[in-house]
Amino acid sequence: MRMKNDIQSVSKKLVKAYNSNKLINPIPEKFCRNIKLAHKLRLLCESKIKDTKVGFKAGGTIIALLKKLKEKEPFHSTVFGKNLIKSGGKVKINKYALGTEVEVYYIIKKKFFDFKGKLNSKNITKFITHMGPCIEVVGFRQKKKGIKYLGDLCSDFGVNIKFIVGAKKKFKKINFSNLKTNLKNKKGLNVNGNTNTVYVNPLNSLKFVLNKIRKEKVSLDKDFYVFTGSTVGVVPIKSKGEYIGKVDKLGTVRTTIN
Repeated sequence: MRMKNDIQSVSKKLVKAYNSNKLINPIPEKFCRNIKLAHKLRLLCESKIKDTKVGFKAGGTIIALLKKLKEKEPFHSTVFGKNLIKSGGKVKINKYALGTEVEVYYIIKKKFFDFKGKLNSKNITKFITHMGPCIEVVGFRQKKKGIKYLGDLCSDFGVNIKFIVGAKKKFKKINFSNLKTNLKNKKGLNVNGNTNTVYVNPLNSLKFVLNKIRKEKVSLDKDFYVFTGSTVGVVPIKSKGEYIGKVDKLGTVRTTIN
């Protein structure tokens, strides 16, 4: 009973922080240390948010990070409409922002939710309508810095501050296992990456997310986004201003961080 009361109390605080754009004190470590409990808290928080669900994200997709944190797979979380803006949009951050990431996103047909078969690398592509580049700005809704557990990110339902989406392109089959990426700004930042760091590749990350939301029996009534994870790691924000992300063959995306 006490655990039930604890998790209800913590979820209310996190959801209030989300709705008010204010920070709370760090939640108890027990909700972060155990990834199953972190997911339970995430789901509870997401169920209490009234904002429109526009998609889902994969997090912790860099295999070296998973090994360091002693986890077997990434986590996933819901993306809400409040956190989605178009390329060129502005993002206001606080000192607990973890950094920026460059990602590949896909737009998935809503008819995916009617599919009963087993997903594989071939049939998954029939559900993709479009693809594009994205910058994700990540950070806590809590007054804490750094991570000790993957559950630190998962329990704060994805630590997503904003997703800035570049122009979408009609999906076509290209080699997503080896696309060069880059994040830069005018203050000297210039970080190179590759889509091969994303849980093998973005399509594999997509399959992971879709399988997870099927297990949770999630269903949306419109086409939706899936953000597949960082290609450059989490790049700390050391200066404000314009940031430009690029994914070869997909294009560029821009945001101004204030």
